[in-house]
Amino acid sequence: MVQNPTPRDWSGVITLGLIWGGTFMIVAMALEGYGPVTVATARTTLGAVTLLGLMAITKRRLPGASAALWWSIIVIGVLSTALPFVLLSWGQQYVPSAFAGLSMAAIPLMVLPLAHFFSDEPMNARRFIGVSLGFSGALVLIGPGLAQLGQGAEPLAQLACIGAALCYSCASIFTRRCPPIDPVVLAALTLMVGAVILLPIMLVTEGIPGWEGTRPGLSILILGLLPTAFATLLRVSIIRSAGSVFLTLVNYQVPIWSMVFGAWILSESLPLRFYIALTMILTGLAISQWFSLRKMLIGR
Repeated sequence: MVQNPTPRDWSGVITLGLIWGGTFMIVAMALEGYGPVTVATARTTLGAVTLLGLMAITKRRLPGASAALWWSIIVIGVLSTALPFVLLSWGQQYVPSAFAGLSMAAIPLMVLPLAHFFSDEPMNARRFIGVSLGFSGALVLIGPGLAQLGQGAEPLAQLACIGAALCYSCASIFTRRCPPIDPVVLAALTLMVGAVILLPIMLVTEGIPGWEGTRPGLSILILGLLPTAFATLLRVSIIRSAGSVFLTLVNYQVPIWSMVFGAWILSESLPLRFYIALTMILTGLAISQWFSLRKMLIGR
């Protein structure tokens, strides 16, 4: 049974925001020594091995031979690991890590219209206003890039980051419609799907990776273990204790931390439109989730 958030839940959701907000900075560091497909493959493979090991330790079993369930696992694996990891890694070669993190803030806003048509959450006037404001913020973010399509790689890289956010949004809808399955097992198997898809692509396009120095080498290891495997376990723990609505507080933190880490550690230049887009997206997110957040914060 979901209870009111405890101090442990609050510390967990803040930790999760820090981890996922810092992921884009770590990807940028890994790209200093490795290609984008290698970075994406390392995330899926190391995360899958870790979670499959946890399944063995905790004696979790593979699901039965249900065609509907395994089809869902494959689709979710493509949309939540293989495709968005490659899009983000490729895109971050040409755009600041803060841009990639800010793009992820649009995920909940993308989920709402998708859920209206493909799930059981109809759009109302308040949600429509929030989504409209959030997408206006996304246009502020990528507007200059859209005006320069065909002129270098940066505009396409911006679209790749937005495309990754759309992949995550679609994966969220498929996850909601997925037949019942243990969340840790689902996370392990979807990462395994991503690894099976990406490993041969990496070997053909970028070859077998070696040790390319301390900073990119450690970064690529951290990517598979911290934001992929450990964060999955923390996410499951928070949902079980405080509920999925409480977990949405992470969505407000990720873009902020990505901008902080990008400017502070990577010395990225953050143009004014980043701050305008951040304000518009987070305001739209707050409007669209107002009643759920209000109920959570003042108590049930």
